[in-house]
Amino acid sequence: MTTESADAHRSAPVPSPSAVPRPAATVRPPREPEREALPPPRPGRGLRRRTVAPLPAADALATAAAALLVLGTGTPAALVLLPAGLLLLHAHAGLYRPGPAPGLLTQLPTLLGRSAVCWCAAAAVLAAVRPGQALSPALLAGAVAVHTALLCGGRAAAHRARRRSARRRPRATLIVGTDPAAGQLAAVLQARPEYGLRPVGVVTPPSLPPGAQASPALAGPPLPRLGSAPELTRAVIRHTVRDVVFTLPPYGDPHTAALLRRFIDQGSAVWLAGAAAAREGRTPQAATDHLWGFACRRLDTAPPRHGSRGKRLLDLTLAAAALVALAPVLVGCALAVRLAVGPGVLFRQERVGRGGRSFTMLKFRTWQPDDAHEAATRWSLAHERRMSRAGRLLRRTSLDELPQLWNVLRGEMSLVGPRPERPFFVEQFLRTCPEYGARHRMPAGMTGLAQVHGLRGDTSVEDRARFDNLYIDSWSLRQDLLILLRTVASVVRLEGG
Repeated sequence: MTTESADAHRSAPVPSPSAVPRPAATVRPPREPEREALPPPRPGRGLRRRTVAPLPAADALATAAAALLVLGTGTPAALVLLPAGLLLLHAHAGLYRPGPAPGLLTQLPTLLGRSAVCWCAAAAVLAAVRPGQALSPALLAGAVAVHTALLCGGRAAAHRARRRSARRRPRATLIVGTDPAAGQLAAVLQARPEYGLRPVGVVTPPSLPPGAQASPALAGPPLPRLGSAPELTRAVIRHTVRDVVFTLPPYGDPHTAALLRRFIDQGSAVWLAGAAAAREGRTPQAATDHLWGFACRRLDTAPPRHGSRGKRLLDLTLAAAALVALAPVLVGCALAVRLAVGPGVLFRQERVGRGGRSFTMLKFRTWQPDDAHEAATRWSLAHERRMSRAGRLLRRTSLDELPQLWNVLRGEMSLVGPRPERPFFVEQFLRTCPEYGARHRMPAGMTGLAQVHGLRGDTSVEDRARFDNLYIDSWSLRQDLLILLRTVASVVRLEGG
């Protein structure tokens, strides 16, 4: 839980309220032309069913056929257990995430090894359950050989069908990087439709120097150069872009990282090519992981809205229980505020939550601003003389945050997530911090990963945005529970502002 004051931005000082013109009405949410929404994500986040589904289907059919040939119809359980076991082994080995140029020869040792594991396990179970039908070593070796041959045949057919489909319907693709690598890769994809990637534009992160955006002549129609967020949004909508190729490390700087999160959140399949593929993660295989000599591999990304139902269920359960259990504390805080600052126990303020949408956040009132403009633009209350002793105690113990449990029940907030900020400051941070907008991918929270690391009050917005995005990228229910426990511990130690 945090204090009532805004989160300070050390690298870019916030202007004082006196330097800002006072509007006649309440401060409205800022206009954000650079944050146009991309199309909603599709299920699977970049995994093409028509590309991936034929491979497990071919494996299952080959395994069932091999079981029928070797075991006959006397063991129906093997027709179910063998394909299921093989699919799990192949999924664990990454055989259902093929590279841009899949080949059978490089997969042959893996297919042979997992086939042997499956048949040895089946032979052991069969010998224990039906000793009379135990497989001899020769029959076991023949089963592995037949099974492997059927697997190779089925996968070869799936790969051929994939290449034909890629030539007929190549997918619109954006290339992120600098020339000459981006231009050369675009020329390769235009000349080689078998990879199924049709370049429709080149994106250069704004953090790169202007000289890096110069484009050499390409062997094909010229590609538009996309720089601003509106241009990028229009290109994605116009061409239905679902694939993005990075020719530079996606986490090399804040601008590129924010661009990567934008594509991941939109549901695009992200590929790393050239130097980016060599620097990030495992080493690509020269036989399959390449685009006509450019090292290439798919970047593993988390599924969209992962665990949203589980997170919401946790919020509802704990928030409702907390409101019931802390009812006497809430009444006591309300009485203390009423006696200290007079009428108006609750402090209502506009904050920016998920997707940039604003909502009214509730807190116990700990001070009395002159007007709505001061409440919306006042940065720090550390030395506020108008704050009563009761208000300072509530802020010190973070009890002033308890009314936000009602925001959690309403679905406007979550127990754990990025802390919401006021529209006045959100507009500034979006201009100065490239990763700040990515915080709005998840509902705002009463506490968060940044807060349990001490990033509250007068701390860096860049650090806070980095922790918030790390929390979103690595979300899990276990992490939420740990953050809640650490928050309770910090409240007990009176670490509030």
